[in-house]
Amino acid sequence: MRTTICGLWLLLFCLACSPSYDHKGRTPLVEVDGHFLYEEDLWAVQPVGLSPDDSLLFADDYVRNWVEEVLLYDKAEENIPDNEEVERLVANYRKSLILHLYQQALIRQKLAAEVTEEEVEAYYRDNLNLFKVDRPLIKGLFIKVPLKAPRLADVRRWYRSDSHDAVEHLEKYSLRNAVKYEYFYDKWVPAADVLGLLPGGGMEAEPALRQKRPVELADTAFHYFLNVTDYRAVGEEEPYEVARVHARDLLLNIRQVEFMRGVRDDLYRQAVENNRITYYKDHIEE
Repeated sequence: MRTTICGLWLLLFCLACSPSYDHKGRTPLVEVDGHFLYEEDLWAVQPVGLSPDDSLLFADDYVRNWVEEVLLYDKAEENIPDNEEVERLVANYRKSLILHLYQQALIRQKLAAEVTEEEVEAYYRDNLNLFKVDRPLIKGLFIKVPLKAPRLADVRRWYRSDSHDAVEHLEKYSLRNAVKYEYFYDKWVPAADVLGLLPGGGMEAEPALRQKRPVELADTAFHYFLNVTDYRAVGEEEPYEVARVHARDLLLNIRQVEFMRGVRDDLYRQAVENNRITYYKDHIEE
């Protein structure tokens, strides 16, 4: 039978009466062969916002799972024949974890977390082969209006131009008449995101995008106007605005690797100078 909450509190009372263990101010909930689950541990993992009934169910399930895990672990310890292999794996993991934490601490203390914009741009220019478009990108403007919208002739004239006056006219017009208006002359966006706004997923508009020709479509309810001023196909050079974050991350990673290489070289040199390293006859130095 599953442990009930009432039973848990009864057990809590009994354990609190026992002087055998120093719980360091924590409140025990359940014990299995000297292993304790504390009330504070339960509250730390309990989701916020549960109803009283759900809270009781969660506590009941958590305690039961904890007990089962302790019992299973004890049984596993009794039946794993090669404890030396376990200790070796634990030692290797501990070594890797300590090395990782120490390297991260060194990098935070000694290596600047930021690089200048000029450095990122220089790295991007010197490594253009690393930055290729993996999905078509475009710059432009999109507007969607009802079939009976006023001044459609003006809209057809305005949307084809990226001049300040044309854009200003469209922005004012869109406030009253547009169902959707997207301005992206100043940034790259995935072509698929814009094509998805057109009837039929924009399949018939794709050739026009590649040729940077204006697109006008209509269905039974709306007119769709799209003007593309720039286009990058898959495999072409990725624009710096899009590649910037990736370029910065790559540059930071290179600097971190170089920094840690220097730290390791310094430690090795100092160890050699202090005669801390002994090579035996079967070692061949380069």
